Amino acid sequence: MSDDVVSRLVDQVDATRAELEAALADPALVNDRLKYADVNRRWSGLTDAFALAARYRDAQSQIAEAEAMLADGDDDDIRAILKESRDELDMLGPALREAMVEPDPNDDRDVIVEIRAAAGGEEAALFARDLLDVYSKYSQSLGFRTELMESSPADAGGFKDVSLAIKGKGAYSVFKHEGGVHRVQRIPATESQGRIHTSTATVAVMPEADDVEVNVDQNDLKIDVYRSTGPGGQSVNTTDSAVRITHLPTGLVVAIQDEKSQLQNKDKAMRVLRARLYERALAEQMAQLSADRRSQLGSGDRSEKIRTYNYPQDRVTDHRVNVTITLRGQVLEGQLGKVTEALQAEERRLRLSEMTDSGV
Repeated sequence: MSDDVVSRLVDQVDATRAELEAALADPALVNDRLKYADVNRRWSGLTDAFALAARYRDAQSQIAEAEAMLADGDDDDIRAILKESRDELDMLGPALREAMVEPDPNDDRDVIVEIRAAAGGEEAALFARDLLDVYSKYSQSLGFRTELMESSPADAGGFKDVSLAIKGKGAYSVFKHEGGVHRVQRIPATESQGRIHTSTATVAVMPEADDVEVNVDQNDLKIDVYRSTGPGGQSVNTTDSAVRITHLPTGLVVAIQDEKSQLQNKDKAMRVLRARLYERALAEQMAQLSADRRSQLGSGDRSEKIRTYNYPQDRVTDHRVNVTITLRGQVLEGQLGKVTEALQAEERRLRLSEMTDSGV
């Protein structure tokens, strides 16, 4: 990394620090809860960068002083100080660049994970259920709490679609990379010829948003209540407790019937709706930044995939980072840590690459 690039980076760090210090000194900040949280989050995330920039400035000063002293006469001790300071500058450049990669502002949020059976009929529905089990176990191993939000059971025992709320600091940072098309290759229980079938399920991961961040006008909502039903259409509730909320401006529809109370179902439906609206807003922002950004769901076609679950070979491969782990010994037990760490490292690498491309 050239001296000019590092100097620009240090200038950027100093400018960012001044910007955040000015924001923190503004008495009006405490009255804006969202901005207050964002400023403090950014300050905490850049603490290392601020310290490294200060060290860089100190090293530059030491180099200037040492060079001035050597101009008046050679001295081994001064030369040693000069070399040490130059070595520190060489080390600080890459460290500064990495420290300036700010974390995703949504990383600490709770998430809602939506799983939908795609290609493969009943086998895809069974796979959707398996993914729900994997995410539930993984969440438990990390100390996160889970809550079933909505589900549409399939006749064979799986799910046409199901959503899970995962609560805990950093939940989104862990699960956001699960969004996409998951492909399973296995012999279905109903397959008499022993042939391997390929099915898919789609996963969408949305950071939870509260009503302050996503202001939903009640006049924009159409709320219907109806009687809950189970697989095959049989009634499972004698009261109109199920709730369907339609957001008229966007056409988004959320239906919840898992709770016995209409109020509880409405509360869950609003949480899901806010998360979908928030995710929609994030997608629009990303689309402006990257014209070729693809939806994390894709079409659900068998050829589209982020990860393959191969039962005959007892392995799971994430195709984005080319990491393979065992299916039965790890994945089905909710041990996704190795894949998550690789995906988080790849995200950081891409962020660093974007900084390089921008000349920082």
